[in-house]
Order: sequence, then structure tokens, then C-alpha cells
Amino acid sequence: MKVLKLNGDRIITGKGSLNHITEIKGKRIFIVTGGKSMFANGTVDRIKDILEKSGKEYVIMSGIKKNPDTEIVNKGVIEMKKFKPDTVLALGGGSPIDAAKVMAVFYEYPNLNFESILKGSLPKFRRNIEFVSVPTTSGTGTEVTKASVITFRDRDLKIGLKSNAFIPDMAILDPELTMSMPDNVVAETGMDALTHALECYINHNLDDFTEVLAKGAVEGLFKYLPVSYKEKTIESREKVHNYQCIAGMAFHNVGLGMAHGISHAFGGKYDLGHGLLNGIALPYVIHYNSKDPVVKKKLDYLAKAMELDSMVDAIINLNRLLNIPRSFKDAGVEEKEFYNDFEELVKNSLKGSTRSNPITISGEEMEKILKSIFEGKFELL
Repeated sequence: MKVLKLNGDRIITGKGSLNHITEIKGKRIFIVTGGKSMFANGTVDRIKDILEKSGKEYVIMSGIKKNPDTEIVNKGVIEMKKFKPDTVLALGGGSPIDAAKVMAVFYEYPNLNFESILKGSLPKFRRNIEFVSVPTTSGTGTEVTKASVITFRDRDLKIGLKSNAFIPDMAILDPELTMSMPDNVVAETGMDALTHALECYINHNLDDFTEVLAKGAVEGLFKYLPVSYKEKTIESREKVHNYQCIAGMAFHNVGLGMAHGISHAFGGKYDLGHGLLNGIALPYVIHYNSKDPVVKKKLDYLAKAMELDSMVDAIINLNRLLNIPRSFKDAGVEEKEFYNDFEELVKNSLKGSTRSNPITISGEEMEKILKSIFEGKFELL
């Protein structure tokens, strides 16, 4: 038996969807967002105007950077206790949404903290705080998932926390909010979404429902991500925005794999973007996992359906088009640092999503895999 939950109460999609925040039932809105971009492009002002016309009060907590950590989450909880909101509205990329998820649950359950949840468990429900997610990048799928990835600076590690209490009640997918994304963000978040879809598709925990979602997301992202990157049309942005959400619905019911385990280890250590690391690692991970006959059969079928000669070659070509570096070395990880940190990186890369990889990975195998991705050499695998 398997219990599936694809998303919260509702998903609002299409141009102008942002106006749906008028449907928020609460009166006191705690807005969590990133740095300057949401202010510079006018999105914050639009939200303020909508809320003010609806007679709602709000405060804004901004400055959530990539790879949000335990400190910023705890700071947010303190601010929530001062304001006493009935609704959390998370605006931006995966970082502010992930941070806001934990803030909302910690606020509703005052006895929780990071130490207690690592030793114990998270609650299964969030009943008192409505959660609205408004993604402005197209990759994480966090607007519909039960996952929140938080960096623990004291461990140099990103940890994926999971609970149905993290699933937002409302996800607003307005493609107009994605139009100001810089090229590198389009590329990196898009490759994050593709990694979600592919790692889900080859996961041995795949079921009939999530197979359709994952396969559809892979096909859609391969078709529309290059157009979104090069031509920047709102039609292509809307397609990618929707397909990345579909990938999110799939993977949070199935799990991911080694690419995510590796990217969390390297992201926690070097503060590099999650999507960038996933994009670099993905072709090597897919190549390695093709040793599993079930995985190879799935990938061959998918490549044939998409009229591709090789899924690995297709990912390499897509990365090249998106200007994603071929290796961790090309992404700026220094050779001296890499080998000084190597033992720790191997250990941390074996944690998290790597435990769900279709092939069980030993420490010795992980050493070869990390060297291969660092050097950009498939022959090391």
C-alpha cells in the first residue's frame, strides 16, 4: 500500500495568478522573501497593494539568501512571535519558501527546534497557520512538496527535512513573476527541476501515478527549457513553471537519488547554488546508474520516446546550451580545497537522497564518482 499526496489544497496557475492572494482567509500576513529582486521588479509592491486593498495587515521579512540556514529560520520565528500572523506568504525561489516552511511549523509548535527535530520527528499537520507559496523561479517544486532543505553551518551540511506539515495550502504559479529571472537562474533552476524529474523517474520506488508525472516533466522540460532560456517568451516560461511543479509533485512521493545527495554535500560546504550543482552532477549520476538494468531500460525507453540517441548525451548538450559548467572544478571549486575536504565530502554525499539511489553506493564508489564530477571525466567511473 502507498499513500500519495500531490499538493496542498489548490494550485493557481496562469498569467495574473498573483491576484488570487485576495482569496487568503487570514487577516495578518507574514511575508518571507529573498533579497532585492522582488522589490526591484515591483512584485512586493503589487502584493502590498493587493493586501492593503483587501484590508489585511502584513510585515515583510526579507534577505533570505541561497542555502537558508538554521540561524535565519530562528530569526524568522522570533519575528513571527512579535507579529502573531495567521498566514505565511513565501515569495521567491526555493530558499525563502523552504525557510518559511520551517518558520511556520516552529511557530505553530513552540516546543520544536532544530535540535529536537533531528533527534525526534516533525508533526504531521499544520492547522492554525495558512501557508501560501508564490515561486518566482522555476525549479525547486517546493511550492507543493513536503521537503525543506536547510543548511546547518555547524556541520557544513544541507539537510532535507520532510513533513506533510510543510506542504503549502496554496501554490500560485504566475509566469509573469518569472520574466525577470537572470539567465543563470533560468538555467540552474531549470536543471534542478530536470534532476528532480529524472531522479524520480529512475527511482525504484516509482509508482504508476508518479511515473506519468515524472516522465511528462522530463519531456516538457527538455522541450521548453531551452526556449525559456534563449527566447524568454512568457509562453515558454509558463510551461517550465508548470513542469517544474509537476516534477515536485512526483518526487516528493517517491524520493530522489545520488545527484541530490552530492549537491547537498557540496552546497553545504561551498555555498554554491543547488541547481547549478545538480546540473553538473546529473549526467555523471545518470551514466553511473545506467549500470542497473532496470534503470537502463527506463532511460532507453524515455530516450526513444523523446527521439534522443542517449539521455546522458542529451543532458550534456542541454547543459552546454545553458552554459552550465562541465565539472565542479569549472564551477569554481578549488582543487586544493576539494582534496582537503575530500573525506568529509564523501561521507556527506552518502547521506540524504543518496540512500534512495537505485544503486547502493559504497564509500569507495562515491570516491570515484566525486573525482569524476570534479574533473569532468566520465572515464573515471
